[in-house]
Amino acid sequence: MPLIDQALLALTLLVPLGIAALPIIRAWRDRALALLPLAPLPGLLAVFVVSDGATLVLPDLLLGGRFEISGTAPLFLLLATLLWSLAGLYARSAVAENERRGGFTAFWCVTLTGNLGVFLAADVVSFYVLFAMVSLGAYPLVVHYRTAEAIAAGRVYIGLAILGEVAIFAGLLFATVGLGSLLITDVRAALPLSPHQPYALALLIVGLGIKAGLVPLHVWLPLAHPVAPTPASAVLSGVIVKAGIFGLMQFLPLGFAVPFWAELLMVLGIVTAYYGVLVGLTQRKPKTILAYSTLSQMGLVVALLGSAVAAGADVVAAEVVLAAAAFYALHHGFAKGALFLSVGVAEKAGREVLPWVMAVATLMALAIAGLPFTGGALAKLAMKEAMPAGAALTFVTFSAIGTTLLLGRFVLQLAQTGKASDTARPDLGSLAPWLAVAALALVVPWLLFEPTIGITAETALASDKLWDGIWPVLVAGGIAILAAAEPGSDLAAPARRIVRAVMQALQRLPRPRLPEPTLLYALADGSGRAAERLETGLVRWSIAGTVLLALALGILVALLL
Repeated sequence: MPLIDQALLALTLLVPLGIAALPIIRAWRDRALALLPLAPLPGLLAVFVVSDGATLVLPDLLLGGRFEISGTAPLFLLLATLLWSLAGLYARSAVAENERRGGFTAFWCVTLTGNLGVFLAADVVSFYVLFAMVSLGAYPLVVHYRTAEAIAAGRVYIGLAILGEVAIFAGLLFATVGLGSLLITDVRAALPLSPHQPYALALLIVGLGIKAGLVPLHVWLPLAHPVAPTPASAVLSGVIVKAGIFGLMQFLPLGFAVPFWAELLMVLGIVTAYYGVLVGLTQRKPKTILAYSTLSQMGLVVALLGSAVAAGADVVAAEVVLAAAAFYALHHGFAKGALFLSVGVAEKAGREVLPWVMAVATLMALAIAGLPFTGGALAKLAMKEAMPAGAALTFVTFSAIGTTLLLGRFVLQLAQTGKASDTARPDLGSLAPWLAVAALALVVPWLLFEPTIGITAETALASDKLWDGIWPVLVAGGIAILAAAEPGSDLAAPARRIVRAVMQALQRLPRPRLPEPTLLYALADGSGRAAERLETGLVRWSIAGTVLLALALGILVALLL
């Protein structure tokens, strides 16, 4: 293998790790922050220079470290390096005046090292260690501001992170027992026929599902995002949750018929997708709404991965699904990173600039919803083309309505931020990286769509594909308009008359009388309040700690049995 390939793979991990050590030196404590945008650049160069399948073997590292760039890893690495670099540029101005900027720099780079390494690790030991660096290294970023809210969120985050690491460790033990190999490819091939398959897969889904935000292990996500510094929120949602998705892609038993796990993943994914929308609509903080949106979108990806497992022996179909999942994750990472950065930009904007910030944020929100001509439309198309027809595909299709409503609420809440001054403007250090990430979300999917998915751009622009992308947005817009209309307005009155006429016609039929609309409204309101109370209870440390302890004991009992 060319020396340049090995050197770039090594530098991808060594450069950010070296920058992480600089704050230890007093003279470099403040200067190291300026290097954050440079830390991921070797990894970015590796995406374009390193040949597919290139491998770096370090026999003296751990139990024999092995790193390679193959399969869907280049897409995840491209997303990670670009978003971490631009978020690092944003962080230079966001935390420049903070007294704990040295610690922020160190843990930022530790987390970055783990995040990039997860996408390159080819053996289970390296994967586990690097995944732990992501989970544990991000904790100081979550609690960086040391507010009471941040500390409370950090407790839940670190508790779930440790539980996830224990579950992954135990799952990997079950997966490798008696195998004689630590390579991920060998573990994945042997897992379907292993007598320990149920325990290994259950534990891996729990551990990796925590990072991906699967319900009910998601509670760290809406807590951590709002309290973390804005650039940290961007990478948490844009890239770090993708470590869980990538891990599932690495270890799921593809090529074998395991219907139970396929159905379980699809159900968990769909439940997570709709739960994220329903609870997110009750939130008021823009970053919390975005966190629930991320939860919902990752649920869709997990459902898609479930369809890959359902493909059974059809390996080609499974590979198509994996490519679609990676492509969807790529676009979501850029678009959601831009939305999180837009919160920080909007907070610095006065009345003259805020409308322009809102315009870009609205475009990013519509892109995630799948608006035609955006990268999100390509991501949605890739997902729909990869999933087989059935109930799961129907749920995924209609989820676009909820996504539009949820991100529409985010845009409305974002409009209430900003400074009272008319002329206040965001600094260039935050404005430039934000616009760059938004541009990547719009451009990169169009460049990679045909090479990754195998569908031409002309096909994506066909009239039927455009309609598939626009009708959920139109339906969501109609729902939002009717919901916002005043009771006596010209728009609401005809709609109410139509609803009343339909209800009266149904009541004349020989069947039990339908509830009055007021009762329906009350039931809907009560359901929303119940969901909000459930979520509030779950994130309290007294309850969350008990749940975590119960889960840990359950894993221990499973191990003993």
